[in-house]
Formats: sequence, C-alpha cells, structure tokens
Amino acid sequence: MFDEEDLEEIREGRESWEEETYGPTVDRFGERNEKFTTDTGGQEVKPLYTPADIGDLDYDEDVGFPGEEPYTRGVYSTMYRGRLWTMRQYAGMGTAAETNERFNYLMEEGQTGLSMAFDLPTQMGYDSDAEMAQGEVGKSGVAIDSLADMETVFEGIPLDEVSTSMTINAPASVLLAMYIAVGDKQGVDREELRGTIQNDILKEYIARNTYIFPPRQSMRLITDIFEYAAEEIPNFNTISISGYHIREAGSTAAQEIAFTLADGLEYVEAAVDAGLDVDEFAPQLSFFFASYNNILEEVAKFRAARRMWYKLMEERYGAEKPGSKQLKFHTQTAGSTLTAQQIENNVVRVAYQALAAVLGGTQSLHTNGKDEALSLPTEKSVRTALRTQQILAHESGAADTIDPLAGSYYVESLTDELESEAFDILDDIDERGGMREAVESEWVQGEIQDVAFERQREIESGERVIVGVNEYTVDEEPEEDIEEVSEEDQRRQRERLQSVKDDRDDEAVDAALAALKDAAAGEENLMPYIVDAVKAYATTGEICNALRDEFGEYGAGI
Repeated sequence: MFDEEDLEEIREGRESWEEETYGPTVDRFGERNEKFTTDTGGQEVKPLYTPADIGDLDYDEDVGFPGEEPYTRGVYSTMYRGRLWTMRQYAGMGTAAETNERFNYLMEEGQTGLSMAFDLPTQMGYDSDAEMAQGEVGKSGVAIDSLADMETVFEGIPLDEVSTSMTINAPASVLLAMYIAVGDKQGVDREELRGTIQNDILKEYIARNTYIFPPRQSMRLITDIFEYAAEEIPNFNTISISGYHIREAGSTAAQEIAFTLADGLEYVEAAVDAGLDVDEFAPQLSFFFASYNNILEEVAKFRAARRMWYKLMEERYGAEKPGSKQLKFHTQTAGSTLTAQQIENNVVRVAYQALAAVLGGTQSLHTNGKDEALSLPTEKSVRTALRTQQILAHESGAADTIDPLAGSYYVESLTDELESEAFDILDDIDERGGMREAVESEWVQGEIQDVAFERQREIESGERVIVGVNEYTVDEEPEEDIEEVSEEDQRRQRERLQSVKDDRDDEAVDAALAALKDAAAGEENLMPYIVDAVKAYATTGEICNALRDEFGEYGAGI
C-alpha cells in the first residue's frame, strides 16, 4: 500500500481539491442533499474517497485472498469461477401437491436448489384442523401436517440430487425429521442429504414472533439438532442464522451484522455449554442476510460480516477447522422494498439487490417475485425472478472475477466502518449479558424499532424517495393477477389430515408421543424421538403439543 509520506501528500491534495475545485462548484450549483448517508443512515458518505481513507489497511490481515483467512474476499478460492451460487426461489403453495408442482416447474426452468415456505399454522406448530389455524391454512406457504404431506411435496424429486432450504424455526426439529424420513423412504443415504433449516429462534423473539417455546427450551432443541446432525446428516446445514428478518424489521446494515452474529455466538455458546466441540458443529452453521438497494453498502456489509465471524470464532472459541470460521450465507432480496404501486419497478429493485449479493460473495440467492407485495408470486413472476439470476450469472460478467470491488477506496473504507460499528454493538450486547438477555429485556427490539420509526418518518415527509410511492407516481390500480388460496383448498387439506389419522396405527403414535414427552422431561437428545414420532405419522401439532406440555409456551415477559 502507500507509505505515510504518500498518504500525507494525498491528504494535502484532497484538501486542495476541496478548496479550489469542489467547494467553489458546490457554492455555485449546490448539491442534491445537505448530507449523504448510506441506505439506513448509519454512515455518512463523503464526496470522494482516496487511499488516505484506507491508510491503515493491511492487505494480508484485513483483506487477504479468497478461500484464505480472514475470508473478506470469499470463503472459496474459486468462488463463481468454479461454481455459481445456488439459485433458489422461495416456494410453498397451499397444498403439498401444488408445492410439488411448483418445485418441478422451477427445476425445469433451471433452478438449482429448492426453498420451502410454510404456512403460518405449520410455523406455529398447529395442524390445519386446529382452531388457531382457521383462515390461515396454506396462505403464506404450504401446509405440512404430517409426513404424508412431506412425501407428496417431494414425490418424484430425489433428495440425493437436490439441496433444500426450509424456512422453519420453532418446529424446525419436526420438519427436519420429516425430511430425513422422506430420504429414508427413498433409500437415500443420510450423508447425501443436503440443505438448510432456518432454525433461528432468537430472531423470532426479535422480529418475526413465530415462536412456541421459551428461550431456554428452544435453545435445547437447537443444540439437540446440532448434535444429532453432526452424526446423522453431516452435509446438512443445521441452522441459518438470520439477519434477513432483522433488517426487514427496520435495522441498519451495521445492526443486521451485529445482531445476526450475536445470535450466532449465542448458539455456539449454548452448544459448547452442552458439551459439544466447536469444530464438530460449527462447519454446519450458515447465515441468511437481506440484500437492499444500496449496492455498495450491501457489498461492504457482506465483506465485513465474513471478516468478523472469522475473528470471533478464532478469538472467542479457538476454532481450528477452516469451516468453523467461514461465514457461508444465503441471501434474499428485500421484500420490504417491494411496492404495490407500479410493481414493474420491483423487477429493477430485485435486479440491483441480486447484483449486490453476487458482488458480495453469497453462496445462494433467492430473488423475489415482483408481485410479492400483493400475494404469493405467480408462475410468470417467479420465472422472471429466476431469469434475473440467470442473466446476472451468464451475461453480466459479475461472476467472472472474484470480489471485483476489493481495493475500492470507498468499499474498503465502508467495510471497515461497518465492522467497527458492528463490533461496538456487540460490545454493548456483551455488557448486557449476551444476546439472549438483550432479547429477553427487549433492548434489541427497541433499537430496531427506533430505526424503523425514523425511516418511516423520512418516507412520509418525502426526505426518503420511494419511486412510484411518494415520487414519480401515476394514477393506477395495482395488478390483480395474484395467487389465492380458497376455502375449498383449506377444506381439502383438513380432509387429507383426517384421512392420515384414520389410516395410521394410533397405538404406535401414542407410544411415540409418550416416549417423546418422557425424553423432554429428562436430558436426552430429542431428535431420535421426534424422528420416530414422525415415522408413525404423528402430526406436526401433536408433536409440538407433546413438547408444549413439558416446555410450556413463550409469552412476553416470560
């Protein structure tokens, strides 16, 4: 890099430029904004960046090479030159049969990984015939009441040939058990099963609220999954530590990094406290981030997060395996940026967000359909979203060289700034007793809400322009070609559930549920018991209710 004499000369040159060239031009013509900041206002953006802004950067220690510590430039040495990111489209349509149809359609169109959305009752551990499920069956994803539904979803799809991501949290152990059982029925070696379960309960308390059990018991389920998976399904990612929902709830980019990594540290701590060796389970940890419109901020965010995780795992836990220190992540484009007004604009937003994710080195990517501000995406909009990734991969050149923005004075400076701010937030969390304490005291939620409130105020005042919403508007009605789940669809799902209950061996179900409750009252790993219950066709609700009886349910203030 530059020596101190060079940097001083550059600083003097910049000061001269500001005084003689830039300043007089601003005085004469002004600037668009009084102050420029990154997307969420976390960092002020200077008019110009020079080597002086990264004068302290040590290439080997701070940047390095792809696939080598500190992984700032990527976790794999060849990145997309060797293999493109996994292209996923989040899909889950009312019934298992409809979801199977959509999965097959996406695979025919070139999708390389499946991503499964579940309806709200499934996410909350209720069956479709439960009173709490009325009106919600199949509406936000597929209803999975029993192993029979999971078998239908993957009918004709060999599980040794696909990677499946499942966005499920509180009942993650149940849905993972069903996936394992489908693989067993297909005759697939468990070591061949690949995919990810979200299984990130802390962010549910922070941002999404689809929790069931209290934090301590939820953490037990997570560590049980870590232990079981290390032995049984070593190539399956046991958790997707999710900053996506934290950002969607309103956080800044720096908060997204800090709160996500803090959640990850809490899971690592819980697993270590349970007696697990960090290098046995940490390679199966994965992360999930949002990608927003400010391309350069997002690239810097991904780079900073990778470098921070490496430092945290090495310094705090003495991790030795490279895989234990590599932050591998899935990205989804930002659902909260999609607008019902002028929905064609969403195609452009998604493309920019996808570009940011690829320039930032994501391992897999979901691109939103343009109509997701209105409903589940139609087949046509899903195809356009997938084509966005394929054009990016094969026509843009963004995948042809590794970490192409490395060395940019602005990107490197912003990477450092985001890392510094995120570490400051982590220090604050540590002082509060860790992430679980910070969540239970609702400090984290309050920090995010403050940012979300300020952002909404900016939109309503016009300080923040949303194209087609508060500027450049037209008088039009939103498009009405949307996917809907009918009452008839919901009725058929309840009938299917009843048919499963009528055909199964009730004594086997009762015995499996009783064994699970006994294990939950003790200290055994619960996963083998959940797998047994699933294979007896105990339902999602029955299994979760057995655990509710032992664990209780979580509510505010508990």
